Amino acid sequence: MATKRGRKPTDKPRATRASASLPPELYATLQEIAKQKKVSVAWVIRDAAEKYIAEQWPLFAKTQ
Repeated sequence: MATKRGRKPTDKPRATRASASLPPELYATLQEIAKQKKVSVAWVIRDAAEKYIAEQWPLFAKTQ
């Protein structure tokens, strides 16, 4: 029997994908921020979403 390839099982739940349409100017700004920080646009969006939620609902803020 062939072995399965792919992700190793972990205790963490898989991330949920989301799709959003952005105006070209906003996306270009996100790309520039990502380039400056040497990260992906997805990382910039996740970071911004976490900060927005922490600001709107402080009780849900991550404790690190």
